[in-house]
Amino acid sequence: MCLAIPGKVEQITEGDVRMGRVNFGGVVKNVCLDYVPEVCVGDYTIVHVGFALSKIDEKTALETLELFEKMGALEEELATEEEVFARAANAPQSPCPDGSCELTGQNLRIEEPTRSSGKK
Repeated sequence: MCLAIPGKVEQITEGDVRMGRVNFGGVVKNVCLDYVPEVCVGDYTIVHVGFALSKIDEKTALETLELFEKMGALEEELATEEEVFARAANAPQSPCPDGSCELTGQNLRIEEPTRSSGKK
């Protein structure tokens, strides 16, 4: 899933790139604010992949955060890279749809592709 999430701007740092510390219901991340110069500390903004896209009113932001939390989307969207890899490693695995690999317990067997010589 790849959602734009509303968050509250807690701090802004001006520089070559305008950055902010944005709170997403308790998870705080660094966000690029270059595309929303009108956003100030205390405002809510919609963030997608580390970039604030637009300013949003508080009521809409809080309702959206509550809905995402009920859906379980916040945990997935705000997870660190390490958390995402750990979940993937623990998720049930299935064999490749084309049958070129097979899961046997903890081992994965991959068939070597058949190659033609290309000579005529």
